[in-house]
Amino acid sequence: MPQWLIIPNLPSNLGTIATLVYATLYILMEPVAGGLLAPLMLAGTAYANHLTSTCGQTANYWALGLHIASWIAQLLGHGVFEGRAPALLDNLVQAFLLAPFFVWMEILFRLGYRPELKKRLEKAVEEEVQRYRSSKSKSNKPVPNSKANGKAN
Repeated sequence: MPQWLIIPNLPSNLGTIATLVYATLYILMEPVAGGLLAPLMLAGTAYANHLTSTCGQTANYWALGLHIASWIAQLLGHGVFEGRAPALLDNLVQAFLLAPFFVWMEILFRLGYRPELKKRLEKAVEEEVQRYRSSKSKSNKPVPNSKANGKAN
């Protein structure tokens, strides 16, 4: 690779490539929000690469430990506070590609970004929640002429 094309702490490794794929996807989905997030993602990737090159495996062990602790906190949080499984169990694409961008959009919405989009999304989410609740209540209704053990009268 030519020297002018090399960026310090952003070697062409899996982490950098994944970050570029995520950044491109986010820019395509919402150009302004994705464009604001892309430099933060690249900076985080560069710092992670820097830590790995200076601290070696210790940085990887810490990162893995924090990653596992975060997943445990997420699973417990969904189970305890929401009473349902996280989206990870519903759709892997949504969980790994869209959920991080959803969090970023929530931050931007709190800062006043595109209030009309926020209203449209909140309306769509509310409709989806109502649809989920109605399907959940229908599935919990007892079946007529049946017993608790599943045998019919």
